[in-house]
Amino acid sequence: MAKRKSKGASRAMGTSGAASTAGIKARYDAAGNGRRMMGWNPASSGPNRAIVGLQTLRNRSHDATRNDWSGESTSQKWTTSLIGIGITPRFKRIKSKTRKQLITDLWNEFVAQSDADGVLNVYGQQTLAVRSWLVGGEVFARRRFRRLEDGLAVPMQVQLIEAEFVPMLDSDAWPGMPQGNRIRSGIELDKIGRRVAYWMYREHPGDGASTITANLLVRVPASEIRHIMEQKRPGQLRGVPALAPVLARLRNINDYDDAVLERQKLANLFVAFLTRTMPGAESDIDIDPLTNLPIEWGSNGEPLAGMQPGMTQELDPGQDVKFANPPEAGTTYSDYMRTAHMGTAAASGIPYELFAGDIANVSDRTLRVLINEFRRLAEQRQWQIVIPMFCQPVIDWFAEAALLAGKITADELPDVKRVEHAPHGWQYIHPVQDPQGKKIEVEAGFRSRSSVIAERGDDPDTVDDERAADKAREKSLGLNAPPPPPPNQNKQPPKKPEPTQHELAQISLINTQIEMLRREPPAAAKAEAPHITVNVGGSTIENVLPEQVPPVVNNTLNIPETVVNVEAVMPAQPAPLAPIVNIENNVPPAEVNVTLAPRKTETTVEYDSKGNISKATQIESDLEDSPAQE
Repeated sequence: MAKRKSKGASRAMGTSGAASTAGIKARYDAAGNGRRMMGWNPASSGPNRAIVGLQTLRNRSHDATRNDWSGESTSQKWTTSLIGIGITPRFKRIKSKTRKQLITDLWNEFVAQSDADGVLNVYGQQTLAVRSWLVGGEVFARRRFRRLEDGLAVPMQVQLIEAEFVPMLDSDAWPGMPQGNRIRSGIELDKIGRRVAYWMYREHPGDGASTITANLLVRVPASEIRHIMEQKRPGQLRGVPALAPVLARLRNINDYDDAVLERQKLANLFVAFLTRTMPGAESDIDIDPLTNLPIEWGSNGEPLAGMQPGMTQELDPGQDVKFANPPEAGTTYSDYMRTAHMGTAAASGIPYELFAGDIANVSDRTLRVLINEFRRLAEQRQWQIVIPMFCQPVIDWFAEAALLAGKITADELPDVKRVEHAPHGWQYIHPVQDPQGKKIEVEAGFRSRSSVIAERGDDPDTVDDERAADKAREKSLGLNAPPPPPPNQNKQPPKKPEPTQHELAQISLINTQIEMLRREPPAAAKAEAPHITVNVGGSTIENVLPEQVPPVVNNTLNIPETVVNVEAVMPAQPAPLAPIVNIENNVPPAEVNVTLAPRKTETTVEYDSKGNISKATQIESDLEDSPAQE
């Protein structure tokens, strides 16, 4: 029996327990400093302090892109997915078709002249801007005004500037900077934190001086600059290369790859070492053990008789041969490289199958899921980074320059700026199923035909104009469009089911009944001739002669698209006969429904003046003692 503790003892233990649990609090395990976490002490850096050493990150990112296939694949796949052949504008707000075409032609002229360096067009600049942003973490686009006499479509061009042109400069006072402003990471901010200017080198610092002095920098107003970057934290001023999280990993992967390659080079070597004991005084002359004669040496110090395949060589006493044992190739090399690069692809936001071109053991449905998820991320970057940070500013600069040149009016300026950007459309994953699915959506009213065309990167107005032009040209040339295929062209008629044994028995019984109707009854019967009433498709035909009723063959009567009900009136027979009902036609699906029940038959026969049967009436009814059964 347990002993009770005194109140004092309980009070003392309670106080002690409370003291022992006073330091225990509910918190995240990752916030603790226990044995597992004591070595993890990251700094609590702000969004701009955390990117100290940004230039080193850029340098290593450029090197990984230049010398590592995985770094080049990341920038290449992302650039292709975000830009394709270009993100084009559509001037949908211009109501006049003539003015819309004039402004579109003006834009196309500017496309070819947009690059201030005279190398690319505007779509090529889109590709270069995205690639520079991904590799360097950021890129700058600068508006460069030109003179009217320069002969350009609009007096403006766009210059792309690498991130290194803007130094990581922090200063509260700088020559040429307005009082009260400050420079953070090379960006001049006003008193309320707005970007008002960028301080840039006149030349790339990697091609010239690296010391920051006032005469090397130029102040460019923020209205002339567009900063393309992906912000990871609020308040972040400068961009970080996309490969920053995996640069250390890529370095280790390359070191492992180089080590395996060197090991394979060593494994390709086959070396033999000849060892011997110290010779005595009488062994100063080398003796050939085959001939017992001194060995003759050539001018290069090698024996004149070399080793031959299949030869047996006897060694001198004390000599021994040892062969090198180079290391073998790593058996887990391919698995490690695949796993390592899967992590690299995941950090880059690209499916591993696209990143490495490795689609082994991947089904088309799995690949469709991966590609759709990747396209979702690509569209996010298109509409949140590329279009608002580069494409739309270029349109704004183009419209303002066109207004200054007198190419558009002030009333048209807002409509020219409010363009509809059309990224390059994605290719169908399945060239048959994907268009069929979109066709069903349009026919069901879930979306418009214009949205399907725009999703492919085409202009619905242009597509409709092209279709109308094609029809007009075909009509003028006398070309007739091929007729549409008839419906159900490839459908095979359903196979007629084989009759069962019960149905075959019923068919035989029906044929017997019809044959009996054809026979003339005995003269003594003094009854009317049998007659048949046929109900075809709802129409009743009276007094059909028995010989006109065809026998039932293959479970059907050969009357198309109708249901035939045959009602026979005939003299009584020794055995009751089942009535003929619901004999279906010969058009599939065909079936015969025969109702059988215990019945009794009463027959009345009338004769004409010549003794022939003129009328026969047969009345069937259920037996009184037995209910009708089907």
